[in-house]
Amino acid sequence: MSDWVPQEAQGGTDTEEGASDERRRRPDRRRRLFWALVYGSFRPRRRRPARRTLDARYHALDWHGTHLWAVSVGILTLSVVDAFLTVTLISGGAIEVNPLMAVVVGRNVAVFAGLKAAVTGVSVMMMVFLARYRFLRLVRVEVILYCVLGAYAVLICHEIGMLQRLVDDQLL
Repeated sequence: MSDWVPQEAQGGTDTEEGASDERRRRPDRRRRLFWALVYGSFRPRRRRPARRTLDARYHALDWHGTHLWAVSVGILTLSVVDAFLTVTLISGGAIEVNPLMAVVVGRNVAVFAGLKAAVTGVSVMMMVFLARYRFLRLVRVEVILYCVLGAYAVLICHEIGMLQRLVDDQLL
């Protein structure tokens, strides 16, 4: 029989031809999904891009630095604060500048908050996933992630200033 045809197709098994049965006695590690997730969290395999960078342009990583986690949590937290301040300012008479969000916030605040959280979450997740790559071959995506965090901080400061002016105008 041909060597390249699987033994099951030939009608034989591993034990019939004297192959070692030792590897088959251990439990199949692919069936332990939870263990694989826990083990992979503490002992990841792909911490850096492959050494052979010319083979492919895209290298997925299992392990990212803790600074990216902190920046991601910061962006998501500031996004929630932004949504809260936006709804507060709109109830005080301000208008939403973003035309897409203006349509949503005018109809349902819960949909606005959910949509904002979902879009921000997916965007941050993709930016963390691609953190080592360069956008337009110029700027690392990781740097853009830090810029987004800074922009959100500036936006929150601006909204707090607008809220302060709104409160001052109502008191006068």
